[in-house]
Amino acid sequence: MNDAGTGVEVPVQTEDLTKVFYDEGRGAVRAVDGVSLHCASGEILGLLGANGAGKTTTLRMLSTVLAPTGGRAWVMGHEVREAPERVRESLGFHSASTALYPKITPRETLRFFARVNRFPKDRTEERVEFLIDKFGLSDFADARVEKLSSGMKQKVSVARTVAHDPPVLIFDEPTVALDVLNAISLREIIGRLRDDGKAILFSTHVMSEAEQLCDRIAIIHQGEILATGTLDELRKTTGLHYLEDIFVRYARTGTEVEAD
Repeated sequence: MNDAGTGVEVPVQTEDLTKVFYDEGRGAVRAVDGVSLHCASGEILGLLGANGAGKTTTLRMLSTVLAPTGGRAWVMGHEVREAPERVRESLGFHSASTALYPKITPRETLRFFARVNRFPKDRTEERVEFLIDKFGLSDFADARVEKLSSGMKQKVSVARTVAHDPPVLIFDEPTVALDVLNAISLREIIGRLRDDGKAILFSTHVMSEAEQLCDRIAIIHQGEILATGTLDELRKTTGLHYLEDIFVRYARTGTEVEAD
């Protein structure tokens, strides 16, 4: 499967991706159970599920933080277990808990993360200045991060995620700790990154975010993907209009839904 925008394999693809944890009380726990999905360039794929559904575990396997128990996953054609360094160079990972170093400046932050992710040294300063302008950080670029407002810290955090200009971005419930205005601002930024051609995986349990932002939605429940499609496709399959009702339909049955 090739992606016309990149000339390589589809930027993100998994086949039967599985993660089993072992718990003394419960034994083997299948946190992710045979997940197969893909995400194209210029697309936001929403991973929609309740807390504990397997969203974060799936994304951590894609980012090489966790090793899969079974199945395979590729980022820009690099398999996560066979070429983890190449995978990490190809993606940026952002979550609500993404940390910044409080004692350094946004400019220093962007410079550091560009270089640690192997962005070309001779282009780093140009890249840093581009991001400072793109994210509206000019007035605060040389202030300590700890002095910034929460909204400005959020911009620095996203700019940090894209510092090395990766073709694949992962946003794991990024708005969970934000107020309404900062959450809206972040969604707008993510939408622009999609328009720039990035392949974006966006996990959430907030229905309105998935409706407004995602090109396709994958509903995950108890570690399994129960449905994938555009909102219109999910509506057609279930006969339901609101995403909340569609999600509940899948989650309560725990199985795929036959078209009405």
